[in-house]
Amino acid sequence: MKYYVIAGEASGDLHGSNLLKELKKLDATANFRCWGGDKMEAQGATIVKHYRELSFMGFAEVVANISTILNQLKFCKQDILQYHPDVIILIDYPGFNLRIAKWAKLKGFKVIFYISPQLWAWKKGRVKIIKKYVDKMLVILPFEKAFYKNLNFDADYVGHPLVKVIEDFKKDYTKNKDTEFEGTDQEDAKPIIALLPGSRAMEIKIKLPVMLQMTTEFPAYRFVIAKAPAIADEFYETILHNYANVGTVSGQTYSLLIQAKAALVTSGTATLETALFNVPQVVCYKGSAVSYQVAKRLVKIKFISLVNLIMNREVVKELIQDEFNAENLKRELHEILTNINRLEQIKKNYADLKNLLSEGGNASENAAKIITAFLAH
Repeated sequence: MKYYVIAGEASGDLHGSNLLKELKKLDATANFRCWGGDKMEAQGATIVKHYRELSFMGFAEVVANISTILNQLKFCKQDILQYHPDVIILIDYPGFNLRIAKWAKLKGFKVIFYISPQLWAWKKGRVKIIKKYVDKMLVILPFEKAFYKNLNFDADYVGHPLVKVIEDFKKDYTKNKDTEFEGTDQEDAKPIIALLPGSRAMEIKIKLPVMLQMTTEFPAYRFVIAKAPAIADEFYETILHNYANVGTVSGQTYSLLIQAKAALVTSGTATLETALFNVPQVVCYKGSAVSYQVAKRLVKIKFISLVNLIMNREVVKELIQDEFNAENLKRELHEILTNINRLEQIKKNYADLKNLLSEGGNASENAAKIITAFLAH
């Protein structure tokens, strides 16, 4: 079978690579052509476009890059026609992938969506597009199956792929006591606070300077930044030139989290990863003024972090837009470092979260079985 897979972000590359791994077990003839990254390539996929060429954050940035996005859509359609796959698998990345879904179905291709767009947060009207142009929807959040059912569309809940990814990492990880992170050679004895400022240049530029102000407020800890794989080192250097003692890691986010005492995390998949590593966290979000005002009027959800959304209650503190400032961040970080009762409650909620996400089993394996069974008919 020929599979055409489109993922537009680092998380999509991760989940896509694990899906490809499972598909190869079930389909010895599998051939993959993908929009993704290094992890999908490592599974034998031909990478058409790397996700670092595709990441545009927020309403304002999308508008500013509209001609680039339109050109990418045109190229993608031409590439699909030339490859002529047996199935197109779309991984999240809704602004791009829903347009491809509509076009592909009209051209007669089979279309599967793995990892639903967050339509429950905004743009529920897009469900009409999914019902009309998507053959199979595979969801990874427990409440999404009910969400689609209420809108008369049958989605398959496969479990969350991060549960197995992180469990496998923990099993394989051997802690090296001599590990040194860049910039912290003399500080190895201090406990670590992880900084996860995001995967896109715009969000890092907004959030990281505020996070870095904590380095002088908590001298008993060392701060280590998880660099985004698609962002050049030079970008971080311009922000870090006054913070010589702040460490950095590239491609070692999980190694960082497994050692961290606490974390400051940009909203998104990283909040869930941090929770599954059992690390207390403060969730940080701040976008451009235009993007935030647009989102505020469109988004109809109580929380911004996946941890809180899945649990439907405040498990971790969220500092959003104007609330994300040095004073509030200092207070909340101090709270999760020192309040024993708060820490115990967070850990209990994390355990409940993991149990909930584990109910579906191995997500990648489940998804691969559904896809191959669908293609066999």
